[in-house]
Amino acid sequence: MPALISASERQRFWTADEFLAWLKPGTHADLLNGEIFMHSPVNLKHARLLNFVERLLAAFIEPRHLGELHREVVAVRLTSRDVFLPDLCFFTTDQISRFQPTYIPVAPVFVFEAMSPRSAAVDAGPKLAAYEVHGVREYWILDPERLAHRFFRREGELLVEFAADQEIIRSQTIAGFWVRRSWLNPEQLPAVGPALAEIGLA
Repeated sequence: MPALISASERQRFWTADEFLAWLKPGTHADLLNGEIFMHSPVNLKHARLLNFVERLLAAFIEPRHLGELHREVVAVRLTSRDVFLPDLCFFTTDQISRFQPTYIPVAPVFVFEAMSPRSAAVDAGPKLAAYEVHGVREYWILDPERLAHRFFRREGELLVEFAADQEIIRSQTIAGFWVRRSWLNPEQLPAVGPALAEIGLA
């Protein structure tokens, strides 16, 4: 069963090891600066958008043997006080040898978060800062409700926003991968096959 958190546990200053020991299958939460943040229940728009991006990316990555793509069931330990379960994250083949049986002790190169009204400030604030410090090279914050998607890529030490007004969003970290902004509308998602074929033609 998913772990539950009491009021007293919320007030604790957790370590990463304590959090990982507490975390149970089916529990979706992050440890941010020693504080536990429970994820909001996923709505249908959120689920559809993540499912589409996951299927599209997996179909692009797998035949090219570029690395591994993981959903929010995988814990990423960034520091002794920070452990995140990203909605979707990509690791290169060079990083896989460092994986541990119950968590990943290395930052992904590419992270996707599908935000909710409750998580928006965290996703674009403390989480972005943590990913920036720990070497994430690309970070897409997807907005299933308002479609106000934001895209960040590494420039030196910073994650800098890009493609604010562009229809074509090209990945910096996965060579040859791109999406149309219009594909990221959970109410008008294209089929994965034709979208993948279009990517391959570019």
